[in-house]
Formats: sequence, structure tokens, C-alpha cells
Amino acid sequence: MKIQINAHTDNQGSSRYNMNLSKKRAASTKTYLIKKGIEASRLISKGYGETQPLIDCKSSCSQKEFQKNRRTEFIIIE
Repeated sequence: MKIQINAHTDNQGSSRYNMNLSKKRAASTKTYLIKKGIEASRLISKGYGETQPLIDCKSSCSQKEFQKNRRTEFIIIE
């Protein structure tokens, strides 16, 4: 079984900052799972920044709405 770790951010901050942040979050999650005994070859980490929001916050959003866009997803790919 292979698992893809997809990390996302809200749109607060620059696109570049958010992309880097999401990549770091995905990598950190991968590192945590490896330390818990999951083989590194079974994990793929990807950061998507603010490119795939659940809620479109281009205008104004509440903090709860922003929080929904800050997430990590685990996708079984194999």
C-alpha cells in the first residue's frame, strides 16, 4: 500500500509562502509516519499551497472558513 500525503493552506500570505509551507507540512507528516514505523517507500508527500481550497476565500472569510482550507489529506494510491 502507498499513501500520498497532500498538504494545503489557506490563502492568507503570498502564494509562494503558502506553497513552501504546505510542502514543509507534508514532509513533516511523512517524517512523523516514518518515525512511527511506516516505510518511507510507501509514502509520497505533496504540497499544494492555496491552489485547491475547499472554501473560496478570495473576498472575506471567517477564521473557521480559513481553517477548513488548512488541511492534510491522506490518499491511498496503491
